[in-house]
Amino acid sequence: MGDKEPTADFERQIEAFQADYAAIVAQVGRVIVGHREAIDQVLTCLICGGHTLLEGVPGLGKTLLVRTLADALDLSFSRIQFTPDLMPADITGTNIVTADESGHKRFTFEGGPVFANLILADEINRATPKTQSAVLEAMQEKTVSVARTTHELPQPFFVMATQNPLEMEGTYPLPEAQLDRFMFKVNIAYPGRDEIVAIVDRTTGTEDPCAQAVASAGRIVEMASLVRQVPVASHVKDYIARLVTATHPGSDNAPQAVRRYVRYGASPRGAQAMILSAKLAALREGRANVAFGDIEQAAPPALRHRLILSFEGQADGVRPDEIIRQILQSTPKAQTV
Repeated sequence: MGDKEPTADFERQIEAFQADYAAIVAQVGRVIVGHREAIDQVLTCLICGGHTLLEGVPGLGKTLLVRTLADALDLSFSRIQFTPDLMPADITGTNIVTADESGHKRFTFEGGPVFANLILADEINRATPKTQSAVLEAMQEKTVSVARTTHELPQPFFVMATQNPLEMEGTYPLPEAQLDRFMFKVNIAYPGRDEIVAIVDRTTGTEDPCAQAVASAGRIVEMASLVRQVPVASHVKDYIARLVTATHPGSDNAPQAVRRYVRYGASPRGAQAMILSAKLAALREGRANVAFGDIEQAAPPALRHRLILSFEGQADGVRPDEIIRQILQSTPKAQTV
């Protein structure tokens, strides 16, 4: 659409997007207490076709969140508990021998738990690199390869992986290549006092709140298509490019914190994640264009897992979010000549 005014049809589509998005959030809110920012970020990844890495201690509702989303969206859900002895076939499935009525035997593919719309990969960093690589293909290609045969995964396909920041013994840290496949890294914070009271009320009473389906898989695909139609002005794209280059310690516009504490910066996938998220944020607010504020809001979840800290950064306990804050502060909205 470029710089043209949005058509009446596009405006109607935006209104329908707003209404459906609000309905989904309302249904999730019937079950999940608080965590509105995390809900928005997870739902953003799901609609945009990305994947989410959630970090938080046990008991904060990560599993309940993705299960509730599956209910609200009428999607199939599968939970995979990652352990060191988990094998790739336990996730993708395998060929088994079956016999027909005449007794003839043949190999038939039996799909694993990855064949669902929403996948919860619980404690993904406890699996070995070999098993993690099986998930990597599914995340990137939306396919599974078994015995030289490629099987398509259902659409939409969304992986929400969790990792516990406290228990590092017996874990296999995710390699940078796999971290880069996650659109967002979402930090789940502890609930406040009022939220804890609300959680207790909902979970210890006689009623069991549940989400009702308000959108289908087909509608999610339509919403994803609309997100990609939102135009982005050239000066906003340039701002995103300068934010990403500022994450690299060798860049001329990198702030001092990046030069000192970052070993490797974000890849172009970081820019893609920010643009898609910003487009969705615009639709969520009823706009047909992306604003600078949309980019600033998307920067922390899109970049925090893509900043690989140096030894000094790790030793000093530097938080990637603080580095991103300095990048946003030091990067001007308009390019100076």
